[in-house]
Amino acid sequence: MHPYSNRHVVVTGGTGALGTAVVEALLRAGAACHVPVRSEAAVSKSTFDRKRVSFVTIGDLADESGVTRFYGSLPELWASIHVAGGYGSAPIEKTDKAVLESQLDTNLVSAFVCSRAAVARIRKTGGGGRIVNVASRQALEPRLGAGSVAYTVSKAAVAALTAALGQEVAKDGILVNAVAPSILDTAANRAAMPGSDFAAWPKVEDVADTILFLASPANTVTRGAVVPVYGKS
Repeated sequence: MHPYSNRHVVVTGGTGALGTAVVEALLRAGAACHVPVRSEAAVSKSTFDRKRVSFVTIGDLADESGVTRFYGSLPELWASIHVAGGYGSAPIEKTDKAVLESQLDTNLVSAFVCSRAAVARIRKTGGGGRIVNVASRQALEPRLGAGSVAYTVSKAAVAALTAALGQEVAKDGILVNAVAPSILDTAANRAAMPGSDFAAWPKVEDVADTILFLASPANTVTRGAVVPVYGKS
């Protein structure tokens, strides 16, 4: 029996490079996936089996009311995996308050409100569950965030969210963890950084495997961890 058979899992950012790898791995493991999207345009490009992947257009994942309605509509919930986020790079003199707030909304607030809604839904389902966030290498090694301070701050906050929430909800059998990728080997990153050592970058499929373990019933003891997934870089 697959470890995710008959288990419902939310994947935010499920149409991006890493999110797609996560959803595909979950489907192979027997899960039913629920993917919130900003617009129908993202859905039209998807090749997922629509019998096992449901898309719901909710717009901004930092919108607490929309997120709460989405999670409340789920039949049940085992895990919530928060891949959605965004990278912003600019020196501090070009990073005003609006840029900082945008990065916080995109990376931290979205993970926070989704985690909050997921905890409520998992508690109603009963039997425990899992939450996995996506931080970044800069969250664990902030000096690497020179030139992208707002992004680094937002991802460091995701790491702190993971540790604090992991402690709070452990009594409910909800294990909260995160992964911290370095530069992922994606087509977009290769185009943006030609000449880099692509072989050293972690592959999205390998990062997805780590996420699947943390979100699975097989993980019975790991909580509050921010797991580096750096590949050879």
